[in-house]
Amino acid sequence: MYENGVDARALFRALHEHEGPHAHEVTSVPWLQQTGDEYRLWLARAAVHDGWWTGETAMRGSGLLIRELYALSRVNDVLLLGFQPSGDAPPGPSWPVRRLQWPGVSLSEYVALFTGLGMTAFDDEDAAAGTFDPFFHEIVDVEQADDLAAPIRITQVVWPGLMLGDLLFSRAGVRVRAGRNHAQRGVADCFPLYWTFRRNYRPTVDESHDWGAQSQWATNFRLDYRTSTSLELNVAGDADIDTAEDLSGDAAQLAVGERRELLRHRCLLRAPEAVNALAGAPGWEKELRPFDWRLPGSVGGVTVGGMRRE
Repeated sequence: MYENGVDARALFRALHEHEGPHAHEVTSVPWLQQTGDEYRLWLARAAVHDGWWTGETAMRGSGLLIRELYALSRVNDVLLLGFQPSGDAPPGPSWPVRRLQWPGVSLSEYVALFTGLGMTAFDDEDAAAGTFDPFFHEIVDVEQADDLAAPIRITQVVWPGLMLGDLLFSRAGVRVRAGRNHAQRGVADCFPLYWTFRRNYRPTVDESHDWGAQSQWATNFRLDYRTSTSLELNVAGDADIDTAEDLSGDAAQLAVGERRELLRHRCLLRAPEAVNALAGAPGWEKELRPFDWRLPGSVGGVTVGGMRRE
């Protein structure tokens, strides 16, 4: 917990307990005022890709920035629910109570909360031009193009993304049009979304799920950075996804390209090559455990030579 007791968990609980309208004025605005400049300076430590997380990932207990970012991501996820299409509600986490309706906020209120913490909202020119990038964009819905080879193109931005300096905090939600060779409707928009607490329209897999009320908050936020020279994905990961020996279970049956796809998109975009074999293990889609994955060439969370934006 942050030193003055005003942390993201407090805001999450306040949102969970709030009933009725004006959630932003009643919960978010007072919380934002109480956090103060020290809290924002603390968050700003994570804005630079300089290895700040190295010591924290080996520590336990409260007061860790990487876990505060995770708690903030939960706030982000429940506030985003109001902008998402409805769907069959997937099974929720064991705690808090499986609440189907969370307090709604307007898009401007949502942006105001996170920009008040020093973040920058993006609804970028690439999206306006239809250019899709998995670093910045989460697929909400797929329109299947007749041309199998049609590339993924954005047709609508559903909600904006958020950056904290060079750190990606939240991807923009987008609707896309694509050929089946690139994104398959019913997979790219329905496959479980990893590193995610909650979505209206698809199942999610989060390391905190099924842990107790206290234990689940000891979850590390996924750290993805875009610097001037490279993209760095899941920098705290330590399992080489191109090396089968570092994998186990269902994930080992995925092809190398599919594992890379899962890391970059946080989900699969097409049925995997081994889908028939995997079908023998019901629920395999939520058992891939990619949370420690990194791309080859990454040493201690720093990519050697960099990975250019695709």
